[in-house]
Amino acid sequence: MSEIPDGLKYAKSHEWLVVEDGVGTVGITDHAQNELTDIVFVELPEAGKELVEGTACAVVESVKSASDIYAPGSGEVVEVNPALADNPALVNDDPYGEGWFFKLRITSEAEGLFDAAGYSTEIGES
Repeated sequence: MSEIPDGLKYAKSHEWLVVEDGVGTVGITDHAQNELTDIVFVELPEAGKELVEGTACAVVESVKSASDIYAPGSGEVVEVNPALADNPALVNDDPYGEGWFFKLRITSEAEGLFDAAGYSTEIGES
């Protein structure tokens, strides 16, 4: 079973979002990193880029496939995780901690984000 922490919001496309003081931290879920297997490369949006909720904004490549990452909200990218350039496996090792992708100054959150229980049901683990 996947780890699905409470207190985060989850997109159907398997991104997570936690917002503090108007800034959202974004990453992919434990379920997503398990499906991708060994992550070998992460392409992140540049700081300063304006993102629109639901649009592709990053790419994750694994030994198995490449997947787009979608913005779980609209706003400006204020920071990216520099550690992923040297160690993309952080996403596999700690998807909700050291493996975060970027921070976004939120102007609006995507419609239909799930809480932990809703995401668990969405991925068939409840």
